[in-house]
Order: sequence, then C-alpha cells, then structure tokens
Amino acid sequence: MNTDLLIQTAKKLVAAGKGILAADESVGTANKRLASVNIAQNEENRRRYRELFLAADGIEEYLSGIILYDETLHQNANNGTPFHQLLTQKGVIPGIKVDGGAKELALFPGEFVTEGLDGLRERLQSYRALGCGFAKWRAVITIRDNELPSAACIEANAHAMARYAALCQENDIVPIVEPEVLLDGSHTIERCEDVTTAALKATFAQLKLNNVLSEGTVLKASMVLAGKDHSKKSSPKEIAIATIRTLKNSVPNNLGGIVFLSGGQTAEEASANLDAIAKLAKKEGAPWQLTFSYARALQGPSLVIWSGDDEKMPAARERFHQRLKCNSAAREGVYETTMERQ
Repeated sequence: MNTDLLIQTAKKLVAAGKGILAADESVGTANKRLASVNIAQNEENRRRYRELFLAADGIEEYLSGIILYDETLHQNANNGTPFHQLLTQKGVIPGIKVDGGAKELALFPGEFVTEGLDGLRERLQSYRALGCGFAKWRAVITIRDNELPSAACIEANAHAMARYAALCQENDIVPIVEPEVLLDGSHTIERCEDVTTAALKATFAQLKLNNVLSEGTVLKASMVLAGKDHSKKSSPKEIAIATIRTLKNSVPNNLGGIVFLSGGQTAEEASANLDAIAKLAKKEGAPWQLTFSYARALQGPSLVIWSGDDEKMPAARERFHQRLKCNSAAREGVYETTMERQ
C-alpha cells in the first residue's frame, strides 16, 4: 500500500472549487435515463450519453474525478480515445463503481445488503492498470417508521464497505464509501439524523477495525433532511445544521474528504443545500473538505436538452457547464440562485 499516493489522491478528489461527477449508473439505470427522453436503449446510445459529459471541453475546471461504470470504462469517445484516457489527459481522475448492487438481506424483509466482494481484488488490479485512482461502493439504508433500519442491516453493510475499502487501499486505489440513507419515506429530519449517525458510526468503526487508512478514504454522504413524503420540507438552514452536527458526531477528523450525494433532490435544491452546508462548515471550522458527487443533479438538465439529438449537444453541454459552475460555487459557500439564470 502506497500511503502517500492514497493521501495525495484523496486530497486531489476534494480540491478547492472542484467535485466529482457520478457517471456510474448501471446499464439498467442508464437505460431508464435514456427512456425518460425517448432514446432507444442500447450500448451505442449509452456511449453517446457518456460522450455528452465526458468529452465536454473545460470540465477539468470544476471536476477532480468522474466515477465510471465498467461498460463506460471500456468505451471510446467519438475521436477513438478511450474515455478513461481522455479524462486522464484532462487531469480528471477516472474512478470506478465496483459493487455488485444491493440485494435482499436474508431474513430482514425490506432491507438490503450490497454484494460484490467475490473476485474484487482481481478486478481492482485490472482497474488500477487502466488508470483508475479511486473506486466507489454504495450501500442503501431504508428508513421506515421505527422498524427500519435494523442493526443487522447497518452492520452488514458497514462490514462489507470496510472489506471493500481495505482491498482498494491494498491496490493503491482510494475508496469512496457511500452508506446512502434513502430520501424515500415520511420520516422527520430528526429521524434521518439518528439513522445517518448510526450508519456512519458503524461504517467508521468497521473501517478502523480493518486497518483502513482514514486519510486515504473519502466518504460519500447523504445530506440530513426529512423524507420526501414528510409534511414539512426541510430548509437549507435546517439541513446544514443537522448535517454538520451529524458529521461532527460520526466522522473522524482526519478523513480524506467528504462528498455529498444529491439523493433525489432537484438540481437547484442540491446546489442550495450544499451551499448552506459549506457556509456553516466554514463558520464552525469543520476539519474536512466538503464537496459534491452528483449524478442526476448534474446530468439531468442536459439530458433533457440533448434528448439524443447531437445538433443540440452544444446547448446541452453549455447547461452542464452551468451546473458544474453552480456546484463549484456551492461547495465554496458562494452560490446564489441568480447563477441558475446566467
């Protein structure tokens, strides 16, 4: 394990003014994105969808890394350059989603555990050879009344993430650990804070137990907010207070960095909430770099503009560039809603 390389890579991933694009949707999820704008679902159109974002000029100003899916890692841009090489040429670190997806947790109805550890060491070696500097593993935590999540679900996912993270660092790959607390449900923001705190504490306890280097690890965190079906929508200020408090209670100070997922928020909500979190983090002297790792919140508006028509790609890329600019400002705590119209 190259400790210096891991720490250096983690620092680059959360560099000032930059964030991470999550372009790691599975084939099934990418097909759903295409279907939403009436584009035929096939490998070539998924490649064209990736081309829209990965080959756009100037993304390196706002992106430190991009998480890829295995299919995309082996595809080429229109000019024949493999996508991972194209990103490296731009100074953007290629990353890779390596988990096998969430499967039903035996004897715990309605809960899931992420699989994919079998053969992971060999896969990581091949991904490292292709230039991947970081990886991602996502767990899903469901809130339902006072029943879910169970302690078994939280611990099973924490253990799997720790084993994944150790294998990554063994291969000089920075692990991003993502214990996502789902937005689905009618739970309060207080309930979300309790569950997120429990999930994070379990995750970092397992990481420590498995000798994972904290400085060479990045957390992909859920913002703390009320469920989407709750009667009262959480304000950016409420989200910032609850999120920073949760992180301070759960995350080691020497962690390599924290990136936030958008988790079903609109593009504008994700920017406004990140901005509020960044402002409070600076005010309270939070010890970590905080930034974004968004998928739909960055890609969604551009996908609608493009809709498979390459003549509209310049306009779609202009919108993508604007979303990157907005979130770059948000991570520094200087986002204004007027930026959306510039």
